[in-house]
Amino acid sequence: MIRRLIDHFEEILCALMLAVMSGIMFINVICRYLFRFSLAFTEEVVIGLFVWLTLLGTAAAFRQGSHLAFHFFTARMPRSYQKWLIGLQAGLGVFLFLSLIYFSLFQIRDEIALDITSSGIGLPQWWYTAGLPVGCLLVILRILQGSWQASQRNREG
Repeated sequence: MIRRLIDHFEEILCALMLAVMSGIMFINVICRYLFRFSLAFTEEVVIGLFVWLTLLGTAAAFRQGSHLAFHFFTARMPRSYQKWLIGLQAGLGVFLFLSLIYFSLFQIRDEIALDITSSGIGLPQWWYTAGLPVGCLLVILRILQGSWQASQRNREG
């Protein structure tokens, strides 16, 4: 049971976030149309959760092997090349998400230094931006896990 939760915690978190986002936006719509009052700050929360949702979905896709990959080309190559292409895919993916971590850390540093706050709630903006490097680390772990599983399947035939 715990293993299953660990393996699928991205999907669980995505479902919870979608439920929260839907609930927040539903309440906002009700307030807007019944009371003629908009809860504008709720959009800020939803956008912040959307960053997490995107990265968690990306991590789940890499873990499942259902991401956009070179599968079309890899499947048509000899087995010896397939292993190399799986490694290339993993390397390129890790490079991309390491680059995102690198640049997001600069953005966080600048947001802290400039004391930038969010427009709706007034929270420090870096609280939202912090989701990017954390999510990217998870994606990198799932890229490595997915590529290892793909190489094992390739080895087995």
